[in-house]
Amino acid sequence: MSQPAPLFSKVLVANRGEIALRIMRTLRRLGIASAIVYHDVDRDGPAVRDADEAIRISGEPPVSAYLDIAQIIAAAKAVGAEAIHPGFGFLSEKAAFAEAVIAAGLVFIGPTPAAIRAMGDKIESKHLARKAGVTTVPGSLEALESGDEAVAVADKIGYPVLLKASAGGGGKGMRIANSAQECRDGLIRASAEAKSAFGDGRVFIEKYVEEPRHIEIQVLADSFGNVVHLGERECSIQRRYQKVVEEAPSPFIDAETRASMGEQACALARAVGYTSAGTVEMVVDKHRNFYFLEMNTRLQVEHPVTEMTTGIDIVEQQLRVAAGEALPFTQQDIKLKGNAIEVRIYAEDADSGYLPATGKLFKVRFPSGEGIRVDHGVVEGQEIGAAFDPMIAKLITYGASREEAIERMCRALEETILLGPITNTDFLRRVVGHPEFKAGRIHTGFLELHKESLIAIDPTPEQKKLLLAAAALSHPDFDFRFATPEPLATMGDWRTR
Repeated sequence: MSQPAPLFSKVLVANRGEIALRIMRTLRRLGIASAIVYHDVDRDGPAVRDADEAIRISGEPPVSAYLDIAQIIAAAKAVGAEAIHPGFGFLSEKAAFAEAVIAAGLVFIGPTPAAIRAMGDKIESKHLARKAGVTTVPGSLEALESGDEAVAVADKIGYPVLLKASAGGGGKGMRIANSAQECRDGLIRASAEAKSAFGDGRVFIEKYVEEPRHIEIQVLADSFGNVVHLGERECSIQRRYQKVVEEAPSPFIDAETRASMGEQACALARAVGYTSAGTVEMVVDKHRNFYFLEMNTRLQVEHPVTEMTTGIDIVEQQLRVAAGEALPFTQQDIKLKGNAIEVRIYAEDADSGYLPATGKLFKVRFPSGEGIRVDHGVVEGQEIGAAFDPMIAKLITYGASREEAIERMCRALEETILLGPITNTDFLRRVVGHPEFKAGRIHTGFLELHKESLIAIDPTPEQKKLLLAAAALSHPDFDFRFATPEPLATMGDWRTR
């Protein structure tokens, strides 16, 4: 019996690191050849090694290479790729990139340029959401023109309020205001920051939900009008508006709220003629009232927890929809099973204000076993620099219950070995093992609220010696002198410890 033809013969992945590897895994399983673009700083990375073809692109700083539309399309044509998958970040939510891909006669694996543009503007997306019957946070629907206008809106909806950049993301261009003066000052600061970060200084205002939960709904849609949701993800553990821990399902959302949120997310997707995978982000108060925030028109960093609780490969569905296929399931076919948790392992010092860290990875060992998934793109000897986001890996655990998923995560973090730059693995273990996290009592201010109890306890002198001895044994070239003024020779018989 002959095998069905692959959806595409070759796909170019316009990204790097762990997400490029993750996309290529699905391409390989589906019999599709993979190509990847790379900057010289990524030349020795596993994504370049594992791709069927790799095309060098250039630019300084290095991030500019991955934002160069002309170079990426030229690379795709040079290797005969039929389609381009943008991954997340970089050009993934740039309508101009999707348009350029299509204009070049290639397939963009993602939504239409019109949908990207509509959902990329927070003001326009709020208009569309309200028209689609989606609940939105009380506030202005237009960009603010002055401090007086901002105060007038704030007085109407009540303090505290949140000033937000229309084109923003990642916490940039956002300010909380508790008074008229803070509102005026916040508008100036948010607008300036947004202008610098996004080239768009427009700012709007909305009611700030206190002790909010950040809940998002994963949707899939095809070009035949079929739209489904894959349940929710709890993304409330954040630092500086950046997600740190995600899980599915949320320990707070009940079946009725899940169904209502899912219906509204699908309604919004239909209203903009959405296709491919997308995520509708919402803020939820302590009474389970939920409000639309924005829609991310790409694959999310945290998509693995949804894959593990639904059994659906989201990248595969993106590929099938892009190839013109209909979704192979209806809403009734989708069943949520078990619990999954994801943590983002960063090269950063969580106890010093989350300062990014750099340096060589001398030793890399990730856990494995039942219910454990690791998405990473690093190798021993790799230099973690300042050119890109400092995320090293995503560690995901699955369990029949939330308790089992947490237990596996704590154990998996203990078994993770990353010698070199400072990482947040111990910090993540303290977060996931925190009694309030285990009880599901979380919100976006969790890390700040429990700051004191999440700070690391300094190791004893004896523990420091053992750590240095382990480093010296694991890598003969490991330079331990930076860690202590005490010579290794004075540590006694450390080799037998």
